[in-house]
Order: sequence, then C-alpha cells, then structure tokens
Amino acid sequence: MPEARTQQSPLASSRGAETQGTATADAGKAGIRFPNNLFPLGYKEGFSQWWTAVSPAAAEAAVLGFLPFNKKPLPALTPSDGNAAATASPPTADPYGPRECASNMVPLSGKNRIMNEFSVTRTGEGEPKHHLVMLHGYGAGLGFFYRNYDMLSRRAGWKIWSLDLLGYGRSSRPPFCISSKDTEGKITEAEDWFIDALEEWRKIRGIERFTLLGHSFGGYLSVRYALKYKDRVNKLILASPVGVPEDPYAVREDLPDAAAQSNLQDEYMQTQEEATRSNPNIPDTLKVPHNPGNNVHSRSTTDLPSSSSSSNTPAAKPNAKPNAKPRRPLPKWLVYLWEANISPFSIVRWSGPLGPRLVSGWTSRRFSQLPAEESTALHDYAYSLFRQRGSGEYALAYVLAPGAHARRPLIWAAQKLAGTPSVWMYGEMDWMDIAGGFAAEEKIRGTALPEEKAAAYVGGEEWRGEKAGRGGEAKVQIVKRAGHHLYLDGWEEFNELVGEEMRDVEVRERRWAERQQ
Repeated sequence: MPEARTQQSPLASSRGAETQGTATADAGKAGIRFPNNLFPLGYKEGFSQWWTAVSPAAAEAAVLGFLPFNKKPLPALTPSDGNAAATASPPTADPYGPRECASNMVPLSGKNRIMNEFSVTRTGEGEPKHHLVMLHGYGAGLGFFYRNYDMLSRRAGWKIWSLDLLGYGRSSRPPFCISSKDTEGKITEAEDWFIDALEEWRKIRGIERFTLLGHSFGGYLSVRYALKYKDRVNKLILASPVGVPEDPYAVREDLPDAAAQSNLQDEYMQTQEEATRSNPNIPDTLKVPHNPGNNVHSRSTTDLPSSSSSSNTPAAKPNAKPNAKPRRPLPKWLVYLWEANISPFSIVRWSGPLGPRLVSGWTSRRFSQLPAEESTALHDYAYSLFRQRGSGEYALAYVLAPGAHARRPLIWAAQKLAGTPSVWMYGEMDWMDIAGGFAAEEKIRGTALPEEKAAAYVGGEEWRGEKAGRGGEAKVQIVKRAGHHLYLDGWEEFNELVGEEMRDVEVRERRWAERQQ
C-alpha cells in the first residue's frame, strides 16, 4: 500500500514533475519583492483583465471552443436562453455519429437556485440508454473538463452531462446559511446544500439511474449523494476525491465561529465595495452595494451561533482520539482564515486589480503543460469564476477542517458503498492521499453483500480481489504522469479508463434490467 501523504488545500497545485511558469513580470520596486515567477502576469496585464471584466459566460465559451467540433454553442445566460448546436455540419459528417452539444441554465425550486449545465447528446440514436454526470472540484467549473467531453461522448448509447455545482461556476450563487445547532447537523446541512440540488436536477431531467463522476470536492459530494440516494447511482467514478482518510484531529476541530467570521466579512465587504464600486465594467452581480448601516452582508455567507463547549465532546465528534500524539500544528494564520470562512476566492475579490495577478500564480503552474492559447483561456476562465460573489465556497469549512481533511471522513461510511461499484482514481503524482483509496477498496471488498446483490456482480478479481464474489466491488486506478487534476494532466489515459467503466456499466445495466423484469 502506498505511503500516506499529507493533504493540502483544495486549491494547491500538484507537486512533483509539474513545472513552473516562466516569469513575465517585475515584482515591483517597493515593498516585499517576490520571485519573478511567483506571479507571472504583469501588473499592467492584470489591471487590464480586472478592468475589462470578462464574463464567466464568455470565458466558458472560449474554453469550450477548444473542443474539436466545427460548431460551438454559446453558453446560455438565462433559463430561457438554452443554446444547442451540432458538432459537425452537416451532422452526419461527425465521424463518431451525429452529436449535439448544448448549454442550459436549469432552474430549481426556491429563490435564486439555478444550475449551469453542459451536455453532449448522440442525436442519431433516440433516447439515451445511459447517462454520465460529471461534477467538478472546489471552486472550479465544468469548463475544466473540456478535454474529456469529445472522447467520452463517442460511445454509443450514452449522454454526457456536466454540471456546475450550486454556488460555483456559472450556477447561481444563493446565500449559504446554516440553521442546525449541533455539529453533525451542520455538516449534514452543508453537504445536503449541494447533493439535494443535484437530486432535484436529476428529477427535472427525468433520469432514473446514472453513472456519477466527481473530481476532488465533487468526488466527496458524489459519495455523499450515492449514500443518500442509493438507487440512483449505478457506478461511482471518483477522481482524486478529497476527504477519504480519517484524521483524528480534523474530526475534533471546531466549526467556523460566527462572530469572527462576521467581523472579517464586514472588513472584506467594505474593502470590496471601495475596490469595485467605481468600475463601470464590472457586472452588477460582482459589485457590492453601498450600505453604511449595520452588518447585513454576513447573512449572505453563514450565520451561525458561536461554538459551544459541547462541540468538543466525544459524542459530538465521533471516533475522536483524545490521547493521540499531537501533530505539528498548521500555521495560525491558515487556521484563523479557515475558521473565519475566508476562502482563497475572498482574497482574490478583496485584492481588486491585483486579483488576476494572484490567480496567475496558480494557473501558470496548474496549466503550464498545456499549449499557451489553452493555458491563457483557462486562466481567464478561472479568474472569471474566482471573482464571482461567494456562495458555495462558504460550505467548505463545514465539510473539511483546516488541512483539507474531512470532518466526517468518507472511510467511515465506505462499507455502505458495497452495493455500488466504485472506482477510486488518482494521479501518479497526486497530492491527495492515495492510501485512503486503498483503505476504502479494502473496506468495501470486505463487506458481504446479500445473496441477490452478490449474484449480480460482473467484475472479477480486479473488483473483488480474493473475496470470491461475495463482497462489494471497488478498485483503485492510477493515471500515469498526472497530478491531482488527472482528467487534464493525463486526459488521454483518463478518458480511456472512464470509457472502460462506461462499457462495464452497459453490461451491469443490462443485467439489472433483466432482474427487474
């Protein structure tokens, strides 16, 4: 079993062989001087990008424009503004069969709840037999999967759906609020904020069962969805999921404190107001209205009572290990920002004209292996999303503790996935703890299934090891020469592996349908 690694922030770039971007900017003549390659985007270029305020829709369209299709749909801007286009003209010219890609904004119940959706349909085959739903990671968006849509949509009988999680990407950004008082209730409420929106979307689209692929935080939510809505997922494909292994300290960490968060939010909102109010090119959704009165802004993040002493009891924090050997503490500033629910995106918004330059420090390293044109488009796309009004990002501190370990680790519930085939996929140079995937695999395979479930298995030793066809089905896969963003770093191998899992689903679903007759 591979040696366990310490997890980093969900926005940390992959380690190992990933190269750093080339320096293009002077760090400035006054104050602290950073290495030239830390923030490659120059001050002038950064200010220009902040001033022009490229919309997320335009940035998403630019990224999806790299799909090898002759026609690209302009992303929808409103629920009544869906766009669709054939992948070739005429459609029969598509060598992989007539396909249509579409962009839609799907309204959900309640106020300001809309999910951004991109799909690829094989139009020459009637109603699709199988559905693959893709969920991005923390702070990202569906555009990051741009190198996967073409190959995955080539398989006959499948429809590809990719969603921006509620509160992320181009989905709407409703206020994130917590009403629960106890620790477990707060964690559950934060998770349900995302997965219940996914379930409502499924009902609207009329999908009975589907294969769910989630990356990083999307992988964590995919597991939680599969546990809550067991009959809807026929297979889980988890690409470098966060929150798998148990950290005895993470499960005892206090949840965000409302008072500290409120004060920092006030300070942030005042600074953001001054930085954006005078810019006529910034969309209204990004501007902070002038409000000299009492605090009302913190209600748009999370309004919680202060943590009580009971939150540190063993009953409130299951599996706590009070006698465990203390670890090296995280930097106090990191813990302080995390507990105050100040995200990296808050800092980007707070920094105003310096925001694009700060983001370039991540994007230049994250996308350095890509052609320059694609790297630039992804930087623009990332910045256009990062600067949007905060929403879903405020849920993270209720799901993960400082250090990106789950407050309620997935390994605790892995055995409950025994009835759903699951693939735990990691990059060869992944910073995520691959040992957690192997631990989950072992736990699932060691969980005996009821006779009718066990008889339905399709896979052999790769799925059940030496369990003789009686335990759950799970396996770990490694994408070579890839980091945390394995779907992009090793996109060709990733697409091939996912394609094999889609083929496996076809066999399983055929047998499942036969049992229902």
